[in-house]
Amino acid sequence: MSKTAPFTQYTDLLQAPGRDAVNVPQRPVVCVQGLGHVGSAMAAAVASATDPDGEPWYNVIGIELDNAPGQAKIDAINRGELPVKCTDEKFAAALKQCHDRGNLLATSDPQAYALAEVIVVDVPFDVADIYGEPHLPWDGFRAAIRTIGQHARPGALVLVETTVPPGTCQHMVAAELADCMTERGLPADGLLLAHSYERVMPGPDYFESITRFWRVFAGHTAEAGDTAEKFLERVIDTENYPMTRLASTTASETAKVLENSYRAVTIAFAEEWGRFAESVGIDLFEIINAIRVRPTHSNIRQPGFGVGGYCLTKDPLMAKLASKDLFKLEGLDFPFCTQAVHYNHIMPLVTLDKLDTALGGMSGKKVLLLGVSYRSDVGDTRYSPSEVFLREAEQRGATVDCHDPLVSHWMEMQRDLPETIPGPAGYDAVVFAVGHKEYTTLDLADWLNGAAPIVFDANAVLTPPQRQAARDAGCQVLSIGRGADCP
Repeated sequence: MSKTAPFTQYTDLLQAPGRDAVNVPQRPVVCVQGLGHVGSAMAAAVASATDPDGEPWYNVIGIELDNAPGQAKIDAINRGELPVKCTDEKFAAALKQCHDRGNLLATSDPQAYALAEVIVVDVPFDVADIYGEPHLPWDGFRAAIRTIGQHARPGALVLVETTVPPGTCQHMVAAELADCMTERGLPADGLLLAHSYERVMPGPDYFESITRFWRVFAGHTAEAGDTAEKFLERVIDTENYPMTRLASTTASETAKVLENSYRAVTIAFAEEWGRFAESVGIDLFEIINAIRVRPTHSNIRQPGFGVGGYCLTKDPLMAKLASKDLFKLEGLDFPFCTQAVHYNHIMPLVTLDKLDTALGGMSGKKVLLLGVSYRSDVGDTRYSPSEVFLREAEQRGATVDCHDPLVSHWMEMQRDLPETIPGPAGYDAVVFAVGHKEYTTLDLADWLNGAAPIVFDANAVLTPPQRQAARDAGCQVLSIGRGADCP
């Protein structure tokens, strides 16, 4: 939807070209800033929230940047379609239902913020040069906050869901909103500010990871915290998934960064044991499953192809950078977090080095890489381990073809991918990197059809019968986290 003349109510935005007219009651408006993997799901979740009579609580406006990627997301939502690729049918059905009844739409017009009682911030916050000299690029996030401050009406709640460095709301967001309000001749404290981080898990339970999952939140003021609590209770099943209110926005921000840092560090820890298991001929996944029976160790991590995506690759660095940028502290170096980011980044090279040895060098070899997204059942290629593997394999002289059932165009590599899994004939090796169901259920014996490339299970993708079928077909089978003779 392109920019419009000033409007005064939600229904003014329903006049999009090609959109069927829908009689939509006046309701409180919620704006969601940013329609990526988190914002689009949050917008659908808020629009799906209903009162005891089954009527929607809110009319929801998703707001994106006025550029080509932003417009593509806007157009998808205004057609009732997902702007991201995933396998969660509940997410797709919820978004379509909200679109059809008219209480969810999208625009690039920032004037929409003036209609909102609640504005949810779901824009990205990056760490620049993660694997070099990491630093925090504040300008883009600051601009997003200022856009809200320039349009939001007094009394609106600004709820930051974006994962941000601890102290961001207290030291930056609050000040920017106050400055904008003052510039407009309004009270500096005219907007309410709170933080509540999402725990979105793209995949088969994508939508319910918002609506049926535990939340942590905090207000910049007591009033903001109370307002955020009332809003979130309408969106989340708090009867079964109660929320936790913390004492400050800095505490809430820290909780998210610590959660992701914990996972990143424990994954790096598991990698050490993966090398041991491979060397002495045992199955670390079998061992980990035995350990997980103990309740205190049920979330022990495991080795794999690598760590990717938008969170674990950067979030462990945020506390260290916030200590310097926001709190002006010295000597807090966070060595575990820093080393975890490094070791997780080079995890794909373990697979490549093992393949290099097995093939007697990569030069002139042809490899089929199955899976380029950062995790199973989602088409998100940001910081994908497959990118690290591909770049280095090609640097060593290999030719690498790729497939992913949820990725037709790999943006970071500017590659179009085939719709169907290529046949194995002509390849020296096939690397199973991502546990998409298309791979976990693949009939290996039928697919190999006489071909005998090295089959590398780099991420516990294949089942024991699949690996045995590959051996029976004459393939050498290699694995991460398992000895060569393990089933």
